[in-house]
Amino acid sequence: MPSKYMDRFIDSIEWIAAFFVGIVALDVFISVMLRYFFSIQIPDAYDFGQLLLGILIFWGIAATSYRGTHITVDLIWANVGPRYQRMIDVFATLVLLFVVAVQTYTLFDKVVSTRDANLLTFDLRIPVWRFYALAWIGDLAAVLLIAVRTYRLVFHPELLQRDPLIRPVE
Repeated sequence: MPSKYMDRFIDSIEWIAAFFVGIVALDVFISVMLRYFFSIQIPDAYDFGQLLLGILIFWGIAATSYRGTHITVDLIWANVGPRYQRMIDVFATLVLLFVVAVQTYTLFDKVVSTRDANLLTFDLRIPVWRFYALAWIGDLAAVLLIAVRTYRLVFHPELLQRDPLIRPVE
């Protein structure tokens, strides 16, 4: 039963990442169409594009880190037995957890310092720290999902095998 709720949480994170992909695509499409056909520019379109892309990257890290669909080098992994493959998977996931946890800590500091500096967008004067905070929440979600992946790799690898998007764990 708890696994069912965790799977819903994981799916929610992935839907949020997909939502931000759609927002970034929509922003770029509308900006290009307005500029090309009507010579009109959305105020702060460039700033929004940059900030939304940053948000998308951090939420994308959350989605791909759990699934294990990020870029990997499996030269050694493919040439060892199942026991060592699992050890490599656990080690790599622990390293990823550490790196993303440190990144989350430093990004939180960036959110706070940006808020304290009262940094605003150029045209509409919207506080930038709110966008940074959304990116930070995505990074925090990545830490949570990587922790779940690590737990499942160590104690319940069969839960990861059910998902066709995840590389099989032996």
